[in-house]
Amino acid sequence: MDKLKVTLTTLHAVLNDAEERQIVEPDIGSWINELKDAVFDAKDLVDEIDTEALRCKARDQTKKTQVCNFLSTSLNPFKYKGMNGRIEELFQRLEHLADQRNRLGLKQDIGRNVSQRTPTTSVVEKGFCPYGRDRDKEKLKDLLLLSDNESSSNFSVVPIVGMGGVGKTTLAQLLYNDEQVKKHFDTNAWVCVSEQYDDLRVIKTLIEQTTGKSCDISDRNSLEVRLREQLRGKRFLLVLDDLWNESYDDWDHLQNLFTYGAKGSKVIVTTRNKHVASIVHNTIPIHILEELSDENCWLLLAKHAFRNENPSAHPDLVEIGKQIARKCNGLPLAAKTLGGLLSCNLDCKEWSHILDSNLWDPLHPTSILPSLRLSYHYLPSYLKQCFAFCSIFPKNYEFEKENVIRLWAAEG
Repeated sequence: MDKLKVTLTTLHAVLNDAEERQIVEPDIGSWINELKDAVFDAKDLVDEIDTEALRCKARDQTKKTQVCNFLSTSLNPFKYKGMNGRIEELFQRLEHLADQRNRLGLKQDIGRNVSQRTPTTSVVEKGFCPYGRDRDKEKLKDLLLLSDNESSSNFSVVPIVGMGGVGKTTLAQLLYNDEQVKKHFDTNAWVCVSEQYDDLRVIKTLIEQTTGKSCDISDRNSLEVRLREQLRGKRFLLVLDDLWNESYDDWDHLQNLFTYGAKGSKVIVTTRNKHVASIVHNTIPIHILEELSDENCWLLLAKHAFRNENPSAHPDLVEIGKQIARKCNGLPLAAKTLGGLLSCNLDCKEWSHILDSNLWDPLHPTSILPSLRLSYHYLPSYLKQCFAFCSIFPKNYEFEKENVIRLWAAEG
């Protein structure tokens, strides 16, 4: 166990360097994957040994005799390989990985002492107005308040299209929560549709939000009748956030339920897909949400990086921060995320390190992933492992925090 601890500590010391360089050096990515497999196998071995030790204790038998027998007995699916053989093989794998560390030129991490203060979330706060979006908000707000008396349809769709992280949801939230907009409509509802389109879930959510009551109906016909009656004669505002479904038939079936509302009803649809927007829009032109200017990106980044403190108090960081903001490519989510990361350490050297990091991917200049990857990179190793568990839950799946805690606890 002591030998295992020393070997793993040696490998762990270069892990941060390896994770940063794997973006541009595929061989290092393969090395990291092999190392993770070996570490997981090591943990499994330790768990088996601990389990057998507890079993011996429960039987009130001599631990030494039982554990020795266990180590020399084949409990592995590979019938003829005892526990000792597995341990020896594991050490050989780890020593091989340690040798490769030198060949790959991985450097020991000297520690960056990044604070673990939680970055600012993207939830729209009361009174918050995102930088550079005033014109978008006012234009769409005017469309929402139109009476649509000349339209042949009782409702109009307001499609908002833009790439991931550009702020479509935030803009929709601002419109949805605007006091003047609220007073204009009789009822409203918000549904996050997401990639896995489930029309029954969408209909049920709309019913629950417009009635303020839980809906236990599972029959399609009953659900559609309930929503139709709930919307009948009312001027409503519905938001279908993050719509991906390109099926015209699905949309046509859903929008038929909206025709029972009063004139002037509106449906805001946010999507990354222009084809989806072309399917859903009827009378109102598609609104393309463009990226922020570099200046607005900097203002947003600075707000989160300096926690609303005046940036002039840190003049040495301003120019570096503006260069980082330009790398956000006009994406508010990237600016917020990096601002939260930078706020952890108001140090010129640290900001320069992030600016010059290899994790900025030159092959995908409009991708949000490099900036989010940087945030992941600066988590300590144990939090990276905890964060990875979130990937087992589908997008927009509502999970209990206790379940995640149990998964983390099971991993030590």
